Amino acid sequence: MLSLAQLEWYCYIALGVLTALMSFIMDLTVAKVLRAHQWLYSRLEGNALLQFLCWTLYPACMCALSASFSHSTCPQSAGSGLPEMRTIISGVQMPDYLSLSNLFAKFVGMICTLSAGSTVFLGKVGPFVHLSHMVGAYLHRMYVSASGQNKRRTQGEMLVVASGVGVASCFGAPISGVLFSIEVTGSHYSVRDYCPCFFATVCGALTFRLLAVCSGEHETVQALFKTRFPNELPYQLPELLMFALLGLLCGAVSCVYLFSHRWILRFVKTNKFITLCLVIPFSFSLLFSLLENIQWNSISHNATVIQESHHFSQEWSPPGISVYQTLGCFILIKIWLLVLACTLPLPAGYFMPVFVFGAALGRFQGEVLAYLFPDGISSVNVINPGGYALVGAGAFAGAVTHTLSPALCALEMTGQSTHLIPILIATLISNALSRLRNQPSFYDGISLVKKLPHLPSLLRACCNMTICFQVSCRCLEDTCPIQPVRLQLSTEMTVKQVKSYRSSLVQNGVQDACMLLCMLFVCHCVCPARLTAS
Repeated sequence: MLSLAQLEWYCYIALGVLTALMSFIMDLTVAKVLRAHQWLYSRLEGNALLQFLCWTLYPACMCALSASFSHSTCPQSAGSGLPEMRTIISGVQMPDYLSLSNLFAKFVGMICTLSAGSTVFLGKVGPFVHLSHMVGAYLHRMYVSASGQNKRRTQGEMLVVASGVGVASCFGAPISGVLFSIEVTGSHYSVRDYCPCFFATVCGALTFRLLAVCSGEHETVQALFKTRFPNELPYQLPELLMFALLGLLCGAVSCVYLFSHRWILRFVKTNKFITLCLVIPFSFSLLFSLLENIQWNSISHNATVIQESHHFSQEWSPPGISVYQTLGCFILIKIWLLVLACTLPLPAGYFMPVFVFGAALGRFQGEVLAYLFPDGISSVNVINPGGYALVGAGAFAGAVTHTLSPALCALEMTGQSTHLIPILIATLISNALSRLRNQPSFYDGISLVKKLPHLPSLLRACCNMTICFQVSCRCLEDTCPIQPVRLQLSTEMTVKQVKSYRSSLVQNGVQDACMLLCMLFVCHCVCPARLTAS
């Protein structure tokens, strides 16, 4: 007979293994569908019109299928799901977002979205973290039913662990998964969740990489996107200043992106006719496929070597066109396509596209520096543009999410620990610039636009905001004379003003003792448990 402590750790193992298995099945299915699309395109060689329709209509149909299936099965499955998960972890009950129907709709919808290829510029991290939360909620219910009323752990603690497992199962990066669960999903982190989170993320990352070895994709357990930069002298000392300038560039571009992202979300929300779940995926996906950096009319001639490394180098620097032109075009087009992609009403993630865009920014700066200093800045070693791409990816993703976990995630995904100092410098500088004037992060902006129940970190970032909520007496008597009171609080109220406001309510007959704690928690992020203890 298993004890409750043993059962709890078995639940963490099951969470890591099941989430990694779902991630592997999703990647395997998407790869097969993409190969089928390439096979169909190659079979149409000789008919330019049919090839054009196959290349452009396929991603539009996949996105339309994803949107229609997810909305018909469970409307809550659209979008990333991370802002809603943050709200649930903070204590708000939203059961529809943790249902099994949502899990099924999100899983199938994500396969359809990713099967559209890179044309829609969407990823899987956010929705997959949501999937991990749903698996964790189901395992929590099983644990509660098996343990009864003894030593019951709250659902929020299992969801915090599931946050890290979702990231670890996507990238095979357990350490950045734990850091992600601390930075993104919750405003207050319990130290007792630290070891279970590490344990579950290691189980998920190890299972995900072992499945890749068993399938023949890799020979051994290694980084997901292994790089081979020189280790003897990866960068010169004066290049640290260039990495700092890259952090400033990523921070400035992230401010423009975050502002555009919030503006277009508000625009779509106020103009309902634009959000038709079949029109938007069709039109945007068609536009994305036409502007894709791989020429559609040359795919059939390279179908057998599509995965070879030299194809990608030729793609970014074709004959007669410099790499600066292709990278510049990619950056200018993808910045607004990335903003438009966030409005698609289908299950999709936004972390990986931001990561790729940051890599393009870093690569562009690295190529420019390599052109200006062909022998290196100090004539000791040549400049490696790939290192700037790695640093730019972590710095831009960190600036958009206001976190440091993307920097560590970039190192774990590539196995390139030599660039630890540059990527941390660039990420800290980009974070400082993107946080100026309390600008909300990407996920905070979605929460504000959707008007989700605000977390304490959000309330501090919103200047002069008024919060309206209703407080009722907690007694269970039907004849209680105390009626529910509607409160209006401002985030600029001082603690003294809050207590004075409460005194005026007491004089009017409101005697609920928890009211002051609730008001202080809302306006000043004061933990009610600390107030009660003191």
